[in-house]
Amino acid sequence: MRMVFGRYMPYNSVVHRMDPRIKLFMVIALIVAVFMPVGFTGFVLIGTGIICMYTISKLSFKMLFKLFTPILFIFIMLIILNIFVLHPETNDTSINWTVLGSSGARYAESSDYGYIFNYKKLWFSEKALYRATYMTLRIFLMITLTTILTGTTQPLELTLAIEDLLWPLKLIGIPVYIFSIIISIALRMIPTLIDEAGRIMKAQSSRGIDFKNGNLADKVKGTTSLIIPLLVSSFNKAEDLAFAMDSRGFDPHAKRTRYRQVKFRLLDWVIFLIYIGIAAILFCYPYVEVLRQVEIPRIDAILNL
Repeated sequence: MRMVFGRYMPYNSVVHRMDPRIKLFMVIALIVAVFMPVGFTGFVLIGTGIICMYTISKLSFKMLFKLFTPILFIFIMLIILNIFVLHPETNDTSINWTVLGSSGARYAESSDYGYIFNYKKLWFSEKALYRATYMTLRIFLMITLTTILTGTTQPLELTLAIEDLLWPLKLIGIPVYIFSIIISIALRMIPTLIDEAGRIMKAQSSRGIDFKNGNLADKVKGTTSLIIPLLVSSFNKAEDLAFAMDSRGFDPHAKRTRYRQVKFRLLDWVIFLIYIGIAAILFCYPYVEVLRQVEIPRIDAILNL
């Protein structure tokens, strides 16, 4: 079976059998923890936990390897951005520069930026490299967590989980079920749109459009030939889905019962408590001095998060 982001994969794993409510809450907590200023030390802890969860969920690692191309593109863009943005003041007298020949290039070492290389308006430093890597890893871990959630949870279970977690909003009159069904349909349509985009690209390539080569104008033309048919197809699919739901008598405001009941199991709580414990450690890491003693000395010091 071809693995696509956002598509449920029907494997028999511990993560698949988890209660969708605590699984959703656990993944949300881990995603929030990923965006805490925890440095590379925190990423080692949460990254190990996420890879272990991915392994026991029996999802294919080929899909993670396919992420390397877009992740590498993001990394390169962040490096380029940091070359022009992240650098010390040009008149900083605390930095002892060493000039390289007569080209005007120079390098130095700073406690805030690590090793720095400067040539005219171009700057490259250890901090720029670490910062770009840090942001790239953050995006990678977030995507991996989302993949685990959607790959191990059926859309109906995800809808029920969202509805249960948002039940306090019912007290102020917010239609929680409608909100949860919208999110569920949106997640379900992701792999469908990816497949549709692949078919459109093959059809347009057969008509002579090159998506990989050519100048900027050719790439814009190729992108337009992909986006416009994809938008038209998306609206058509949304309209067909609305007609299908309406023909089956779907009423989002009606009082509904549940055919499928979900129950907590002991193993669910064990996994939940382990990963919530990891998230709690990362939540406390920026504010508890004892935890901040555990760090990768040079890298975390230069990041100064």
